[in-house]
Amino acid sequence: MDIFEVLKDKLKATGFKITPQRRAVIEVMINNSELHLSSEEIYDLVRKDCPEIGLATVYRTMQLLDEVGAISKLNLDDGCVRYELNLHEGNAHNHHHLICKNCGKIIEVKDDLLDSIERQIEDVYDFKITDHEVKFYGMCNNCKDK
Repeated sequence: MDIFEVLKDKLKATGFKITPQRRAVIEVMINNSELHLSSEEIYDLVRKDCPEIGLATVYRTMQLLDEVGAISKLNLDDGCVRYELNLHEGNAHNHHHLICKNCGKIIEVKDDLLDSIERQIEDVYDFKITDHEVKFYGMCNNCKDK
């Protein structure tokens, strides 16, 4: 099943329909998933194909997608909320992010490298971890070579 169908099913399962505006927002999210866009950036991209859409509609759509678990909010310490698709079912963890302090580039770390640390914390502190968020700050390949 493709990404759009998964998101469409998540909305339908909670009683929501795919309107043309929601479809446009979802397509921008899918086509730019590596960019971690803010609502305003999504709005700017959606308007290219759907010029009649309003910023409030984008905000409402992002809120709805968050409520149904189709996206995750990210705070990458740049003053705005960013979003990424969340297609994991169950108790999947967020992945980690590398953030360039020079140019602001965001790189996803696909692997969860903290499994053994989590198990140790759970054992030592008798604490059930359900998720974690890790951000590494530094210089991306382009910036460190300059």
